[in-house]
Parts: sequence; structure tokens; C-alpha cells
Amino acid sequence: MSGTPLSFPDRIELTGEGLVLRDWTEADLAAMPDLFDHPDVAYWTPIVSPFDEAAARARLDRDRQMRAEGTTILLAITVDGCAPLGEVMLRRAPEGTEIGYAVGPAYRGQGLAARAVRVMAAYAFEQLGVEQVILELEAENAASVAVATKAGFSLLDVPLIEGEEKGRPYALQTWGLRPASSGCSGRVRR
Repeated sequence: MSGTPLSFPDRIELTGEGLVLRDWTEADLAAMPDLFDHPDVAYWTPIVSPFDEAAARARLDRDRQMRAEGTTILLAITVDGCAPLGEVMLRRAPEGTEIGYAVGPAYRGQGLAARAVRVMAAYAFEQLGVEQVILELEAENAASVAVATKAGFSLLDVPLIEGEEKGRPYALQTWGLRPASSGCSGRVRR
């Protein structure tokens, strides 16, 4: 395999598990602060804080740049293709194909993150041909541990990923999922 990642399609829409995962658009900029400007998101994720409309614009621009580079896609989590309720990410990295997510505080408790993770994993397996997807999360983040478990991931026996971000140290566990255990197939529209 070459060192250059394969490009992602210019447009991606994934459906499955009662969700539509779609590209972020200019029309979503005003809704993004309500989803991401929250203490939980600031603490557990690398998303900037405070998160205002300028941060939303920067995130959308960065999303488009990373997609063009073939490294990362960020999709809005919706139930109908309209109002965004959160975000799911797929990132190609040397340590593996990683999925990440954030759900707006008003929309938690509906299983959105676990369902979005399973749909994104199915995309990675079926469309990108990856053999395993990973989640990297802190053991103390009970909500993310629950998402990993509910989405069918298993804790991998690999060293912790230690670092510091936003002035606080972290230690990330790596959870993995392989195609045979995903049990989900999403439909892809391009």
C-alpha cells in the first residue's frame, strides 16, 4: 500500500439503524455551537472550547481540508437527513482506522452514538476494506465506554496512549471491532 491515503468521495451519506449520516453544510453552522459548546464535549474531546460560530466555520473548513487530504471525514448525525444531533468521525491514522463521535447534550440517551459508530464501522469495512476499526477513549468516560460496549467493540490488549490536551493529562484505552462482529450494514449514497 502506498503512503498516500485513498481519497474519500466528495459527498457521503450513510443510512442505517434509523440514522442518516451526512456531510456538514453551511446551513449547519448556526446549530453546531449547541452541539459542541458544552463542558462534557470540552473535557472529553479535542473539539475547541468555547465553541462558537467562528469555531464552527473553522471546523467545517478543516473538515473539507481533511477529506480532500484523504485522512478524515466528519459527518453530521441525523435521524432524517435534516437537523444535526451530533457528529461521527472516521480518521485514517498509522495506528488504525479510528472512529470518534460527539452527541449534543439535548440528544443524548437515545443510542445515537452507538448507532452512528456501527453505521460508520460498516462503511469502513464494506467501502474502505479495513480489517478493524478502533475507538480511543478514557476509561473514566463512562458514557463512551458504554457506547463502545453497545456498538460491539472489545478492549484491546495494547498500551495506553498517554498525552496532554487542553492542559490536562489523559490516558486512552484502545477498543477494536472487526467486520464479522459488526452486525450492521449501512447503505451508502454518493
